[in-house]
Amino acid sequence: MDLNYSIFLPVCLFAYLLGSIATAVWAGRLFYGIDIREHGSGNAGATNTIRVLGWTTGIPVLLIDIGKGWLAASLPVLLKLAPPASAELINMQIITGLIAIVGHLFPVFAGFKGGKGVASTFGVLLALNPLVTLLCMAVFIVVLLITGYVSISSISAGIAFPIISLVFFESPSLIFIIFSILIALALIITHKKNINRLLKGKENRFLWKKNNKETRNNKQG
Repeated sequence: MDLNYSIFLPVCLFAYLLGSIATAVWAGRLFYGIDIREHGSGNAGATNTIRVLGWTTGIPVLLIDIGKGWLAASLPVLLKLAPPASAELINMQIITGLIAIVGHLFPVFAGFKGGKGVASTFGVLLALNPLVTLLCMAVFIVVLLITGYVSISSISAGIAFPIISLVFFESPSLIFIIFSILIALALIITHKKNINRLLKGKENRFLWKKNNKETRNNKQG
């Protein structure tokens, strides 16, 4: 099977547009007449949507954000752009996945001001390696149950990704190793405000109870 580079550029563009689907922003505007980025933490992501608008809105936002990351990273497989299980195919998946994450961070459909990309990154990783991703998800859940902080949980899961990848991959490619490290660094960088609040003792823990309207005016991370 020959590599199909002829449509790879359009696929990359489509991956960016997928990532640019501003789920949280659109949900807030369509159903509540608000810009989610002007409430709560100001982040256009699932966690802030749950805090501000509640679980019934936040969970669909979460699932769609995961789905768009998974689909973007699965495009090279679905379109058969390279031989199955080949290094070339994995590299293409990494590229389209990264482009989708960039789209989520800087969405063309929402003024290039998006979320932190945690859910979309999870979707990308799920497409690349479900086992490693589920183990990272377990790390996220354990840390969240212990600390109550979504930010710490996300960073911990991101750091665990390259470590778990090296353990479960007998001979991971250099590109995959670099990619896993970049993911960990990106999650740390996108959570720098949360880290500052944690150091100052001002970071809010995740609320499991049903949200109310007052939450919309509560500036939290």
